[in-house]
Amino acid sequence: MIETLNGVQLYYEVHGSGEPLILLHGFGGCSQDWSPLTAEWSKNFQLIVPDMRGHGRSSNPSKVFRHQDSATDILALLDHLKIGTFKGLGVSGGGNVLLHLATQQPERVEAMVLVSATSYFPAQARPIMRQYPNSLTEQDWEMMRRRHPGGDAQIKALLASTASFADSYDDMNFTPPYLSTIQARTLIVQGDRDPLYPVEISVEIAKAIPRSSLWIVPNGGHGPIGGERWPEFVKTAAAFLRG
Repeated sequence: MIETLNGVQLYYEVHGSGEPLILLHGFGGCSQDWSPLTAEWSKNFQLIVPDMRGHGRSSNPSKVFRHQDSATDILALLDHLKIGTFKGLGVSGGGNVLLHLATQQPERVEAMVLVSATSYFPAQARPIMRQYPNSLTEQDWEMMRRRHPGGDAQIKALLASTASFADSYDDMNFTPPYLSTIQARTLIVQGDRDPLYPVEISVEIAKAIPRSSLWIVPNGGHGPIGGERWPEFVKTAAAFLRG
């Protein structure tokens, strides 16, 4: 379905019944990235699976992606669906959006799993973000085209946002005292070889969030849950979210 919320045409899907669980894809991804999960998890959860602003079939009137703006969209969607408290799973940019949700309205987020999220953009990530638009191969472009029906114009807008992250200091800027206001049970999943976000950031987040657990994935990069690790991640994340 597509609803106009917060000035954005927001595409989303709802699967199953049970406790509300929102699934937030990574930056550059889309709602369909969660398709391997929806059949299994919809037996235990009501899954809310959106395309974040500017991604997939959702619009972005502001053209520039900010995690805080996306969090406002998601809260508007949850209000539209008359969902009060909820749980969440987010990868990378989706995890960053969950941090905004859990600090803006901490009483609503019961539990969340953050995969390769960050409280701020460290120095080592900024040159990678700045150079990312020029690093995509033709295979990368084809994969992006399958995810984003707006074609190359939509993809170029996302890539421009990626580059803008390199000079952004006000969107992702969570201090430990601010993170300590989060009430949700939180599982933080981080690869120890992530080129963007060093393990130290995840350790800092885990120390700051009162009810948190930290899972460091050996030899894991950014988003270290795919391939042979996927079954273990799905089992662990489901058990954690069920509580």
